[in-house]
Amino acid sequence: MGKFNKDEDREVPELNTMSLPDLIFAFLFFIMMVTSIREVTLMVQLQLPKATELVKLEKKSLATYIYMGIPMDQYKSKYGSEAVIQLNDKFATPSDIFDFIAQEKSSMSEADASFMTTILKIDKDTKMGIVTEVKQKLRDADALKIFYSATQEKKAE
Repeated sequence: MGKFNKDEDREVPELNTMSLPDLIFAFLFFIMMVTSIREVTLMVQLQLPKATELVKLEKKSLATYIYMGIPMDQYKSKYGSEAVIQLNDKFATPSDIFDFIAQEKSSMSEADASFMTTILKIDKDTKMGIVTEVKQKLRDADALKIFYSATQEKKAE
């Protein structure tokens, strides 16, 4: 039978770290695939109108969003209870739209900038006065391709 010697000092083998970078990159790749990038934090109440004839947008990468509605409760003390405009993550006035569109077009390639689509997400209770102002400013900024966002109305059978 074998004899076990407990008196000998044994050395602990070194930890092999050769595969550690591979594991880190695999974990990073997994996180990138699973998570989604936050688009915009809505600061306005948005209940889209219902429509029966909807068209799906082809290239969302060429889309720029403008939100209009009553500010959320935490912003009402500062901005009031009338409909406001939200561009990305901040409130804006109609006069800010020209610069916003110019900035969005400059972030695209020249070929794509001509195909940029402006999507208006407007609360169904928003008055048309502010919408007309926004459309006029979009005309001034040469952003002529406009879509209105809506939800699908259920058809009666």
